[in-house]
Amino acid sequence: MMIEPSMRDALLAAVPSLRAFAISLSGNVDRADDLVQETLLRALSHIDSFQPGTNLNAWLFTILRNLFHSEYRKRRREVEDADGVYAARLSTQPEQGARLDLEDFKAALTRLPPDQREVLLLVGASGFSYEEAAEICQCAVGTIKSRVNRARTRLSQMLAVESVDDIGPDDKTRAALQATG
Repeated sequence: MMIEPSMRDALLAAVPSLRAFAISLSGNVDRADDLVQETLLRALSHIDSFQPGTNLNAWLFTILRNLFHSEYRKRRREVEDADGVYAARLSTQPEQGARLDLEDFKAALTRLPPDQREVLLLVGASGFSYEEAAEICQCAVGTIKSRVNRARTRLSQMLAVESVDDIGPDDKTRAALQATG
């Protein structure tokens, strides 16, 4: 792409002002230089959209400002970890155990009596209050509470869940996850 010498001179003349503006936005000289470079690259690639006779500096400053804000939004979600310490501490639990637990839960749920399964799904899964579930099932609130309690007790027996520690990863997986963290 050929650029007119007058346009090239105007772009080069704008660099010190662009750099000062970029430093004031980013607070970092290296980051500012990158912003100025990216601004000039964008300007050159879209030079045909510049209207001759209008303010070139305003156009360049707008490009730089938009670049800065776009990158700021992106970087807000990033975690700086130059030496890799944070990444080294990250670990994830294996998924296959959770999938098997879900399959076991589904199978146990189907083995519950229909009236218990119904109220457990209404109260536990759908988030209805006991009163709303009683209205839906056309029975007393006490009956709903009793069915939910029996359903939860029966599920915990079928799934061999005695405490909250029985839910989630097994002891070996927990130990491995703690050792890496």
